[in-house]
Amino acid sequence: MASASPLLSAVQMCSVPDIDENLTFIAKQLTKITAQASNREHLVLLPECCLYFGGKEQDQLSIAHNEQAQVTMIEGLASLAHTHSVNLLAGSLPTPALGGDHHKFYNTSCLFSPQGELVGDYQKLHLFDVVVADNEKTYRESRYTQAGQKISCLSLPFAQIGLSICYDVRFPELFRQLAQQGADIITVPAAFTRVTGKAHWQTLLQARAIENQVYIVAAGQEGVHANGRETWGHSMIVSPWGEILSQQATGLGVVSAEFDLNILAQVRSSIPVNQHNRFKTELIHDE
Repeated sequence: MASASPLLSAVQMCSVPDIDENLTFIAKQLTKITAQASNREHLVLLPECCLYFGGKEQDQLSIAHNEQAQVTMIEGLASLAHTHSVNLLAGSLPTPALGGDHHKFYNTSCLFSPQGELVGDYQKLHLFDVVVADNEKTYRESRYTQAGQKISCLSLPFAQIGLSICYDVRFPELFRQLAQQGADIITVPAAFTRVTGKAHWQTLLQARAIENQVYIVAAGQEGVHANGRETWGHSMIVSPWGEILSQQATGLGVVSAEFDLNILAQVRSSIPVNQHNRFKTELIHDE
């Protein structure tokens, strides 16, 4: 009997400024979906800022430089990955900045194996410093966040996974480089604003999937948060052909779809854009 196809899942959250409460919510969602992935590989993506959102930016800075908070986050997520036997990708956590700079933190994606091991990470490259027509008006992520310096394409037992975070989705160069490094899946954990999400979220995700012939797994924050910020949600999984395989527009929950290597191969062989691309750029390598 052929083994079941791997499962891709994205958890939609309305995270609160409380690490333990968010861990409890994630545990409940994993319990609900574990049965779907019995005896098969499973990748579960959590949104950006999955364990702390809706408070002050200074609070994330404090968490990044609080050793006990770091232990609580990493051990909590590792335990959940092991308990539910999933590849668990925390969309982003606040982690210490390079060189011990206590005035900045990294916005870091962390991948945990089904054995509960931290097997890879990625620090957000592009920081959200923009003006938006919502109740926040101005966003200055760079005030407390340090931009990453590398791209991350990691190996899962069934596929190569490229990592991005939220605002990164507006930079096709990153996605192209991840594809050139062999990514079959690219993850997009996010906390998109309601205004920009309504205008661009779905279009950008489908474009990145089609351009690079990859599965896109996008997990969003959704709702009105403790600090009044509104996020768009619309977590979804997009096929390499640009089809939306599963989506949750609003509310909390999980979307899932199968990862099909045959479909991936078919799309890539029928329109071999990677071979035809005359603008292949120099890759950024982790030193």
